[in-house]
Amino acid sequence: MVLGTAGLALLFLLTAALYASVGFGGGSTYIALLALADLDYRLLPIVALICNIIVVLGGTLRFQARGLVEWRRIWPILLLSVPAAWIGGRLAIDQGSFLVLLGLSLTIAGLLLLAEPFIRNRVVGSRTQTGQGGWFAPIVGCGIGFLSGMVGIGGGIFLAPILLLMNWSDSRRIAATASVFILVNSASGLFGQLMKSAWGQEGQSADMLLSYWPLFVGVLVGGQIGSVLATKALPERWIRRLTALLILYVASRIFWQQF
Repeated sequence: MVLGTAGLALLFLLTAALYASVGFGGGSTYIALLALADLDYRLLPIVALICNIIVVLGGTLRFQARGLVEWRRIWPILLLSVPAAWIGGRLAIDQGSFLVLLGLSLTIAGLLLLAEPFIRNRVVGSRTQTGQGGWFAPIVGCGIGFLSGMVGIGGGIFLAPILLLMNWSDSRRIAATASVFILVNSASGLFGQLMKSAWGQEGQSADMLLSYWPLFVGVLVGGQIGSVLATKALPERWIRRLTALLILYVASRIFWQQF
């Protein structure tokens, strides 16, 4: 690895701490860092999804304990996203197609990170919240879930701005919804990834994943730090900007190498 496992583990710890403080898993940044480390593209989504699950599990439990998880409103979003994430994870694509899709996903994720403060300001002051959203929420969830399963991005980074634009709820409950969405879709996408025929045929197994245990420990520690301390060392807007720049940089590198 270019960055080295120890260096990656430290970066994963910091990433998990920052994302956990705002209810996200950090999948887009894990993917970006793993891409910089020249990890086998077939392992990228698997490692990132495992890290997502480790981080957002604690966040989801924390949101649930605070009564911020509104299951009656969340289930329509999960209705189609969970099977879609599994299908996305099962879908076998070649390296070129995967990298192009990953580059596009990272570009959109980076731009959404930069745009979210403007989106948030747009809905601030509005007292009207939408209802279930009819079939819009399940359709959006389906699309994001499918993409999440394929490339290993939990999807919260896409879902949260959309819910903000819909004025779906207040920011705390949207963060809770994003956390639940990331957890269940990361788990579903991971199952799909592990069930790919190529995984078994090429002898890749849990032994290979265990070699990345420092990354999993890193996000476990970082996630706990972010959940407890809520990361006040750096303003959230700067966290988002720096993360967006990293993601966009990796996306540009992927496109440069592909084209």
